[in-house]
Amino acid sequence: MKARTKKIWRIVGIALACLTLAYTVLAIFPRFKNYEGDNPMRKSGDMPLLIAHGGGNKEFPDNTLEAFYNAYSVDKNVMMETDVSVTKDGVVILSHDTTLDRKTNVTGAIADWNYADLIAQEVDFGYTNPTEDQTLSGERVRFKGADGAEKYPTDVPYPDGVSPRHERVFLATTLEELLVAFPENRVNVEIKQSGELGLTAFRAVIALLEKHDAFDRVVLASFHEELYAEFQAWQKAGKVPAEFMYSPATNGVTKFFVLQLLNLDLFFGDNICVFQLPTEEMGLDLATKKLVNAAHKHNLAVHYWTINDEEEMRHLIEIGADGIMTDYPHRLKAVYDSYAA
Repeated sequence: MKARTKKIWRIVGIALACLTLAYTVLAIFPRFKNYEGDNPMRKSGDMPLLIAHGGGNKEFPDNTLEAFYNAYSVDKNVMMETDVSVTKDGVVILSHDTTLDRKTNVTGAIADWNYADLIAQEVDFGYTNPTEDQTLSGERVRFKGADGAEKYPTDVPYPDGVSPRHERVFLATTLEELLVAFPENRVNVEIKQSGELGLTAFRAVIALLEKHDAFDRVVLASFHEELYAEFQAWQKAGKVPAEFMYSPATNGVTKFFVLQLLNLDLFFGDNICVFQLPTEEMGLDLATKKLVNAAHKHNLAVHYWTINDEEEMRHLIEIGADGIMTDYPHRLKAVYDSYAA
């Protein structure tokens, strides 16, 4: 009986040793590149990319061309982060919401409005209205900056040769206008609509990237899993150029997070280029040097949102983040400048 027990424990010991050896090999085995070639979403210097969230939507109204010009005045290399939806007449416009209630002086779903009517009626995107479920729930409130003053297009520090589109109204902005106005800047485009409407928006965005040869500087994102699946399907089918860039939806992020915790990220095979993360989710710390280093071994970038606290900015710099998304471009630029002082 004792001999049999010893034999069983010997077998168990050998099995555990083999598992430990296999785990060790997997943990140290070189990671393949999930994004081939130079990754435009990784930082090139000591400081992370300065990413203007909605153009820096605490300084000027969210997702307006004017906000992006303001961000550009802070850093000529600023990366633009924007959200898009497609209108009834098929135009891709910038908007965080899929309705117009929170940010404008009108109401209704973007998909029910023609872009031509938004322009003809001079709909103003310079508001921060109270809403419930993206529906107006109180009196309209005009946008005010951190100084408490209302902002207008004439307040923007435009580059030479650029004039305000309107003196008082923040007009609807199209994705095409953004791409044309800033032909050298990197842009993060998050598709907000879901289902078939989201897929329509995706196809319209792809058409714009083709038209403006922008695949090497625009990265797509969406929280909708069906859109992430479509990104992957188009990439696998060769319907987009090799440099096509996108970030994963929640499930993809979760998969990588768990695998890197177990040192098994070797098995992460999604052909993305960047993770776009909050610093914390469900009590889990996502802003760690371990996670960033693991992503870099796969030639993947790590961008964090939405960071408005200076100490948090400094922490992300220290762990090697590739990009920091903020509502306050001036504040983040001041933090970066402090490192050079």
